[in-house]
Amino acid sequence: MRVATLGYQTWGHRTLQALLDSKHEVVLAITHPKSDHAYERMWADSVADLAAEHGVPVHIANKPDEDFKAALKQADPDIIVANNWRTWLPRDVFDAPRYGTLNIHDSLLPKYTGFSPLIWALINGEPEVGLTAHLMDEELDAGDIILQRSTPVGPKDTVTDLFHRTVDMIGPITVDALDLIESGRTDWTPQDRSQATFFHKRAAEDSRIDWTWPAEAIERLVRAQSDPYPNAFTHFKGQRIRVLESSVSKGCYGGTPGRVFIHEGDGMVIVAGPDAWSGRNRGLSIERVRLDDGTEMTGKEFFPHGGGYLS
Repeated sequence: MRVATLGYQTWGHRTLQALLDSKHEVVLAITHPKSDHAYERMWADSVADLAAEHGVPVHIANKPDEDFKAALKQADPDIIVANNWRTWLPRDVFDAPRYGTLNIHDSLLPKYTGFSPLIWALINGEPEVGLTAHLMDEELDAGDIILQRSTPVGPKDTVTDLFHRTVDMIGPITVDALDLIESGRTDWTPQDRSQATFFHKRAAEDSRIDWTWPAEAIERLVRAQSDPYPNAFTHFKGQRIRVLESSVSKGCYGGTPGRVFIHEGDGMVIVAGPDAWSGRNRGLSIERVRLDDGTEMTGKEFFPHGGGYLS
């Protein structure tokens, strides 16, 4: 089939590479311009550079304006394949090719539509994450499902681990979904939209630790903000500290959320939880931190004794 791609960053790059390695003909690559947004500077393999290296026409756009539509019309694809395209597409774009538009989304839809699904899924303690290949319609990430592939989430997995595992799944699910479409099948699985959850883009404030959360959720937040993502952070005596490693405390500790309390091993336990006053909550043991100047320390080194509050 003649394929046009809409893609950005490493997700779009992997999709384009898989198509270039397949039997299909890539006739156009549309991608976004480079961005200074923290979440767009990482995993930033260039779709435009890869396309140019293989002689594929490239169009740079933020949204589907008239030039975008003209480039797509001239390319005359049988299908569009999208991955990490970050602006809304109207029907006259996604429905124009003979087979419509195939979107690759990095969640197990209908859960985690929208942005940063791996981060939100890890924070929420999901047992697995994965990819969905679905046909695009007018509602975000809502079209019929062609294929899904999943991978389990381990108790120590970081979002970086999950990124690498799921990004390696992009090529196979893209090519397999195209083969199913080309075969003439149309018996796709409609999404149960009553089960859909929709998440916003992440910003710096979303990495700030809220000590009224249960320690288990904060520990997952720390793993969900592993390097190179912006780390989970808190403040102590006016100084920002990034929490790189943590665990749920062995003991239960009571008091006020955010209280710097007691050492456990190389960590310092912080009182946490929605009813910390009850003494029935586990705390969060901070085991490794990074300061704004890049210095890294164990929790025990940074907090030589208890006392004071994190905010």
